[in-house]
Amino acid sequence: MGRIKNSMKANIPLVGLDPVAPDKSWEYGLSLSTVAFLAKSLSDENRLRVLLSLREGRLSVSSLVEALQLSQPLISHHLKELKRSLLVKVERHGPFIYYELADKRILQIIKDLESVAGDLLANRRTF
Repeated sequence: MGRIKNSMKANIPLVGLDPVAPDKSWEYGLSLSTVAFLAKSLSDENRLRVLLSLREGRLSVSSLVEALQLSQPLISHHLKELKRSLLVKVERHGPFIYYELADKRILQIIKDLESVAGDLLANRRTF
């Protein structure tokens, strides 16, 4: 069984988790680091805005710049990260590059996260 170090207590056991072997309960046998990599890609508000902008279909960088009122370098940076994490697909047509969602299920994940966040905030007792 894996252990985690804490400044207050030494070696607290990670109940039910083996940090080395993949958790057998994961449907596709993916490691937690793979899931964390994807989650990290969703941890930026501007990346979420880009993904939500792509819900209706593919858009060019200039269309995203106009829609989101962000700089072209910033949009390009976030698109690069989203492409690296396989969340968007890229298609070139002549001089133009278009981006689209690789899988529309990501929109449901964002919606579910919003719902969970709303529930957690509504039920909080303190900050």
